[in-house]
Amino acid sequence: MRTRSNSGVRLDYYQRVVHKLILDHQQPVTGLFPASPHNDHAWIRDNLYCILAVWGLSMAFKKIADQDEDRAKTYELEQSCVKLMRGLLMAMMQQKDKVEKFKSTQHPHDSLHAKYSSITGRIVVKDNEWGHLQIDAISLYLLILAQMTASGLQIVFSLDEVAFIQNLVFYIESAYCTPDYGIWERGDKTNHGLPELNASSIGMAKAALEAMNELDLFGARGGPSSVIHVLADEAQKCQAVLQSMLPRESNSKELDSGLLSIISYPAFAVDDPQLITKTRDTIVSKLQGKYGCKRFLRDGHRTPREDPSRLYYEPWELRMFENIECEWPLFFCYLILDYCFQGDKVNLTEYMQKLEKIMIRKDDGIKLVPELYSVPGDKAHLEQIEPGSQERIPLGRCPFIWAQSLYILGKLLQEGFLAVGELDPLNRRLCSEKKPDVVVQIVILAEDNEIRDKLLEYDLHVQTISEVAPIEVQPARVLSHLYTYLGRNKKLGLSGRKSRDVGILSTSKLYSLNERIFAFTPQNFDYEEYYMTRDPALLASTFTANVAFLGMSWKQMLGRPTITLLATQYLLDQGKIPMAMITTMKKLKSGYINGTRVTLGNLGDFLSTSAITNLSFLGSQEEGYPDKLNPQVQSYLEEHLLRSFSSRLSVLARPPAVRHARALRRRMSVRGAIKKTRSINVDSDTLGMEGEYVGSHLLERKPSWLEVEPGRSPSPEDAKKRAFTKGTSTTSLGITTPTIEISKESTPPPPKEEGTVKNVLLRNRTISESQNIYAEQETDELIAMLRETESLDEQGDILQYLVDTHGLEFNTGMQENGKHVTVKDLLKVLYEKACSQKLWGLVRHTAGMLGKRVEDLAKAVTDLLVRQKQITVGMPPNNEHTIIAPLPENELRQLIHVAYGDDESTAMLTQELLVYLAMFIRTEPQLFLEMLRLRVGLIIQVMATELSRTLSCDGEEASEHLLNLSPFEMKNLLHHILSGKEFAINSVGRGNFSIVSNKSNRYTKKSQILLEGQGLQGTIDEAPITEPDRQGQWLRRRRLDGALNRVPRDFYQRVWAVLEKCQGLVIQGKVLQPNLTQEMTSGELKFALAVETVLNSIPQPEYRQLVVEALMVLTLVVEYKAVNHLGGTITVEHLVHKANQIFLEDQTRCSGDATLCCAKEGAGAGAGGAGAAGALVCGGAAGVCQLLYDSAPSGRFGTMTYLARAVAALLAERLPAHEPVECAIT
Repeated sequence: MRTRSNSGVRLDYYQRVVHKLILDHQQPVTGLFPASPHNDHAWIRDNLYCILAVWGLSMAFKKIADQDEDRAKTYELEQSCVKLMRGLLMAMMQQKDKVEKFKSTQHPHDSLHAKYSSITGRIVVKDNEWGHLQIDAISLYLLILAQMTASGLQIVFSLDEVAFIQNLVFYIESAYCTPDYGIWERGDKTNHGLPELNASSIGMAKAALEAMNELDLFGARGGPSSVIHVLADEAQKCQAVLQSMLPRESNSKELDSGLLSIISYPAFAVDDPQLITKTRDTIVSKLQGKYGCKRFLRDGHRTPREDPSRLYYEPWELRMFENIECEWPLFFCYLILDYCFQGDKVNLTEYMQKLEKIMIRKDDGIKLVPELYSVPGDKAHLEQIEPGSQERIPLGRCPFIWAQSLYILGKLLQEGFLAVGELDPLNRRLCSEKKPDVVVQIVILAEDNEIRDKLLEYDLHVQTISEVAPIEVQPARVLSHLYTYLGRNKKLGLSGRKSRDVGILSTSKLYSLNERIFAFTPQNFDYEEYYMTRDPALLASTFTANVAFLGMSWKQMLGRPTITLLATQYLLDQGKIPMAMITTMKKLKSGYINGTRVTLGNLGDFLSTSAITNLSFLGSQEEGYPDKLNPQVQSYLEEHLLRSFSSRLSVLARPPAVRHARALRRRMSVRGAIKKTRSINVDSDTLGMEGEYVGSHLLERKPSWLEVEPGRSPSPEDAKKRAFTKGTSTTSLGITTPTIEISKESTPPPPKEEGTVKNVLLRNRTISESQNIYAEQETDELIAMLRETESLDEQGDILQYLVDTHGLEFNTGMQENGKHVTVKDLLKVLYEKACSQKLWGLVRHTAGMLGKRVEDLAKAVTDLLVRQKQITVGMPPNNEHTIIAPLPENELRQLIHVAYGDDESTAMLTQELLVYLAMFIRTEPQLFLEMLRLRVGLIIQVMATELSRTLSCDGEEASEHLLNLSPFEMKNLLHHILSGKEFAINSVGRGNFSIVSNKSNRYTKKSQILLEGQGLQGTIDEAPITEPDRQGQWLRRRRLDGALNRVPRDFYQRVWAVLEKCQGLVIQGKVLQPNLTQEMTSGELKFALAVETVLNSIPQPEYRQLVVEALMVLTLVVEYKAVNHLGGTITVEHLVHKANQIFLEDQTRCSGDATLCCAKEGAGAGAGGAGAAGALVCGGAAGVCQLLYDSAPSGRFGTMTYLARAVAALLAERLPAHEPVECAIT
C-alpha cells in the first residue's frame, strides 16, 4: 500500500461517505435517487441537491489527481452526475407535450411533474393528484445544468435536447407572474392546494435565466446552434418582483427559510446587499431555534398536534402550531454555505458546531443530518408557553440526503478541498458586488432628409435611415417575431417562444444575422399602435425613464446598451419639431441625463462598443442547412424592410357643398353624442360614491352623472329601482326592456337634449328622440354634413351617432380607390387628424371606438399585481370589478369595457392610467407604500375633483378638461396626486393645461401626524393663500388618502392586535371576526386584504379615513395596555359618530363655525349628529359634520382628540365601575 498525503486520506474518507450515503442509492437504469428505501419516487429538487456533493467531490479529486486511480475516481464521480442529470432530462422529455401546452396556459394541470419513478423514469401520480407546478425545481435543474456544463461536464448530447432545454427556458420565463406550489409543494399554508406567487420560485427562475443566457450546452466543442438564448428582460422582471416581495415569501407566508437558497448558494438571485442581509437577519431572528430553522410560521408539518389522517388544515387550526413548529437542521447547512461564500470564518465555525451538536452518529461513526426535530407530544404546551425550553426529538428520514449533501459541501469548503469559485464557475456569487457605471449609447435617426435638416437647425447632427446602411433599423415587433423561431423543433412538436413581449433591454442590443446587422427601436415607441406615443412630451419622459432603467438594470452583459430612436413625421407638431424633444436631445449632448451617463453618436461608431447578439437560431437547422436563412424568415424580413407609412384616406377633405336647412337641424340633434357617453362623477359631496346614504336626498343633490343634465338618476340601474320621472314629454321605447324610465331636466330644454335611456344588454346608450325618427332616411345627409364641417368635434359626434345606430362596419356609400368606405375607415381618418392636431379628448374617444389598445396593458396590470397590489376598475360604488390575477389582454379590455358601459373615453383613460401606474411602480415603488388596492375609477374621480378645485369650474367642465389633458400632463397629474404634492395649473393655449408643482417651502413640509405619517399630510395651496382653499385642506387630504386607500404604517399588524383583544370589529355592518387571528399571522398579506375589503365597503373616502383614524386610536389603547380586554364587538362607526357628537357639543359651547350648520338648535345634534336634518345642512358624508372632516388630526379641536374621547366613553361603559383606572400620561 503506497503512502498517501493527509489530504488524500481525508478525501478518501469523504469518498466512502458519499458512496455509502448517496451513490449506493442511485438507480442503475435511470440514474435517479429514490426518496427512501421504501418509497421509489424521485423528486427533481431533492435529486439535484443530492448530486451536488458528488459533483463537489469530483472537483476536489481533480485537483490532487497525481495518480491514475484518482483520475479514475474523478471520472467515475463526474459520470454519476451526468447520469443523474440525463435521467431527469429523459423523464422531463417524456412530458414534452406538457411543456408545449404550459407555455400558453400556465395552468397547474399542464405543468411538468415534480416527481418521477426512480425505477422507470415515468410518472407516478396523476396531474391533479399532486401540486406538480413547482417552478423552482425546474429552475434549479437549469441552474445546475448551466453550472455543471460551465465546469466542463458534457450533459446534453444532441440538438433536439438543446431545443428542449430552450423550451424549458420559455417554461420558466413567466415565473414572475405564475403562482405555483413552491419549494414545500403546498402553496397556501393551509395546504388546500391553492398555488401562490412564491419569492423562492421567482428567485430561482431569475438565477436560471441569467445562468442559461448565451450558454453553449456543448461546452467548448459547440457552435452557434447549441447556444441557449434568453431575453434579458425576463430575468429583469423576476428581479423587480423579487425586490418588492422580500423578505416576504408569499401571501400566506410572511417569511420562509427556503429563501436562504436564493439569497445565497445555489441561486445568488438578489443583487442588493442590504436586502440580502435584511432577509437573512429576519429569518434568523424569527425562525431559527436550537435545532435548525422552522420552515415558516405556524407550519403544522409533523408537529404533535397535526392530524396525520388528512392532508390539509382548517384555517382556524393554524394557531395551535404557534411556537411548536418543527425545526429543520437543513437550514444550518444553507447558512454554513452562505458564510463559506462570504468568507466569514467566525460564523462558519459557530454554525458548524451548532449543526454537529444535533447530528446523529451511526455505528460506523458517520454523522448523519436528520430531516427535522419535533417537540414530543406531552411537552407541547410547555414549549408554547416558553419557546425553546423543551428537548426535541428527531423525526423523518435520517440521513436527510438533501441536507447531508449540503453538509458535505460545507465540509469540503471549510477544509479547503474546494474553492468557492469551483462550485460557482459562472460567478453568480459576484452579482451583488458594485459594478462600474453603465454608459448608455444613444442614436437618433431621421426618417428622411427633411427631418434631418430640421434637426440641423438646432445644431443636432443626425443620420437618416438610408445613411446608416448596411445596418438595418426595424421596429421592436420585428424582433419579437424573429424570436418566435427560437426553440422550434418539429420532431419534438415544440413551437418556439410564445410571448410577444420584447423589453428595452432586448432592443438595446444590436443583432447580427449572417452578414447583416440589425438595430431595433424600443417597443414603447411604436407609432403605429398607440396614441400615447403621439405626445412628444410623454415620449421625452418615457425616454428618460428608459435611460435611467438601462443604467440600473444593464447587468451581466458584455458591451454597452444602445438605444436607437427614429424621428418621424409623426413627431412634428404643425410642421415644427416640438420643444420637449429638442430640450431632451440637447441634454443628451451634455453627457448626463438625470444622473445616468449617456453618449450621443452614430450607429457606425458604436459597433465596437455595443452588445451584439447572434441570431444564429434563424438558420434552417432541421432541414440540414444551418447556414441558410429559414425561408419563412427570409420572406418576413423582405416584407418588413422599412416601408414608408401607407397612404391615408382623403375622404374627409372634400370641397364644402351647399348646406341645407335640414342638415342644420339634423346637426343639432347629433351634437353632444360623444359627451353623452361620459361617466366620470365629480360631485364634491360624495365623490361618486352614492352609497346607502343618498336615498331621500336624491332630488335635492347636485347632479351626479356628467352624462346627462340635472335630474337624471345616477344610473340606469338606479333608475329602475326608484322609478321617478321629472319634467315633461316622457317617451317609453318598448324595445328590449320591459320598463324604461326617462328623466329630463325641468328647465326648458335646448334642442340638443332629449335624453332617453335605453338598456341594451350591457351597454347603456343615450339616444335622442328625433334621431330615432329620422335615422333611416337621413344617413346620407349626415355623411354630406360630415364632409362639409371643418370642426373635428362635430365630425366626432356624427361618427359616434353613426356607430351607435349602424355599427362600425356600416358602408357609407362613399368610395376611395375603388373600395367601399366604412364608418370605421372614417373613424381612422378622424383619429389620425385628432392626433396631429393634439385634440386628446377626441383621440381617446376614437381610439376607444376603434378598439385600439394602450401599450402592453396586460404587462402593466401584471406589473402591479405581482408587486402585491390589487386593482379595481369601474366607477364606485356599484360597478367596481377587482382584478386579482394576471389576465390576457383581450379579457382585460373586455372587463374594462363592461365596467364603464358605453363610456369609451373613460375606458381608454383607465387603460392609460394603468400603464402610468405600472411605470411609477417600476421606478418609484415608494409612492405605493401602505396601499394594497388601486381603485382606478376612484382615482379618475379624484383627478377630476382636483381639477375642478384648482380651475374652480363645475364637475362637467372639469371632466372635459381631464379627458383633454395630453398624455404627459395626465401622467403628471397622477404623479402629483399619488405623491401628495401640491400643484398649480397653467394654460398652454389650445385648451390644453400644464401641471406644475408648487415649489415654495411652505407647501412641501409634511407634518408627520398620527404615528409616523397618516397618509401624506402636507399644507396647501396656490400662491397667495385664499381663505376658501385653506378651509378645505384636511377634508381634501382625507379624501385623497381615502381614495388611494392609504393607511398608516403597520396599520394592519396593529388592527390584528386589536382583534385579539375584542370579539370583533364592525364596519359598515361587516364584521371582522377575531378568529382571523387564529387563521393568519399579523404580518400576513391575506389578513391585510381581509381588513381592507371591509374598509372598502365604505363608499365615501373621507369617512373611510376617519374610520381608519378611529382604529388607530383603538390600537393605542391596546399598545399601551390601558385595559386587558376591550369587551364585546366594537362598532367602529359608533366611535366616529360619538366623536362627531362631542365635537358638535363643543362647537355649541364655544359657538364655533359648526353652529352655522350641524350644531344649530334642533338640528338633531342630540342624535349622535346623524339626524337626517343634520346631514342636509353642510352635506358632510355619512352624517358627520363637514367641519370635523376638515379638522387637523392633532390639537385641542383635532379629530384625534375627539376620537380619543369617544373611545374613553366606550371603555367607561364597558369597564367595571369599582376598579380604579390607572392613568398613564405619555
